Amino acid sequence: MAVKIDKKIKGYAVITADDKAREAKAEAVARAAVEAQLPTADVIQMHERIERPEVLIGSTYKIKSPLVEHAMYVTINDIVLNAGTEHELRRPFEIFINSKSMEHFQWIVALTRIMSAVFRKGGDVTFLVEEMKAVFDPRGGYFKAGGVYMPSLVAELGAIVEEHMKSIGLIHDPEMSPAQRALIAEKRAAYENRASKKNSEVSLGLATGSDARTEEVIEVTGEGASFPPSATMCHKCSTKAVVIMDGCATCLNCGYSKCG
Repeated sequence: MAVKIDKKIKGYAVITADDKAREAKAEAVARAAVEAQLPTADVIQMHERIERPEVLIGSTYKIKSPLVEHAMYVTINDIVLNAGTEHELRRPFEIFINSKSMEHFQWIVALTRIMSAVFRKGGDVTFLVEEMKAVFDPRGGYFKAGGVYMPSLVAELGAIVEEHMKSIGLIHDPEMSPAQRALIAEKRAAYENRASKKNSEVSLGLATGSDARTEEVIEVTGEGASFPPSATMCHKCSTKAVVIMDGCATCLNCGYSKCG
């Protein structure tokens, strides 16, 4: 690009690579001085160089699976970062599993050591939950208390880790909308009313000596802690809470319905 010079040249200087380097260094020093004057928070991030404190807080969870003879006790210890400040965080630091079932000793030790190493590495450790819950036992899964289906023992361990991470605020459950909560409550109430009517008809039939089929006793409590014995598994929430209402399969736990 040509530049037209209209004035008399009184002097000139050649900028070398060393001059550019000195200018860049001076700018970096000035920027660092400005940043040093800004208020900063002494935030400690989770990383593998953090030393284990003498005392850790944690929780212990019990697993009673039909796949093993003895119960398992899962202990997850947490470390508190930036304690006493507005940046205080509680993060999982280590995990232990104790059981009398020695046939699973090797893989339990290996799994807990790897998980503890991932916890201490820091960052987003919530991926462990999805990885563990996606493990399926070739012999088949089982239903735990409350009717929730577990495809394997490792998947239940993943569910416990998920529950613990939710309790310390590392994972947040998506909130149901008020309309969805109202819909589920309406479906539960309708099913309870229908069941109570059938049970009354059965009692009346037995009292009069008429031929009547015996209906199962239905109990649906609170937030769905128990569901009818004849309920089947919901493919959306993996809970044994699907019943037939008005000719349509409906889940009493999450409100899913094949009829929309």
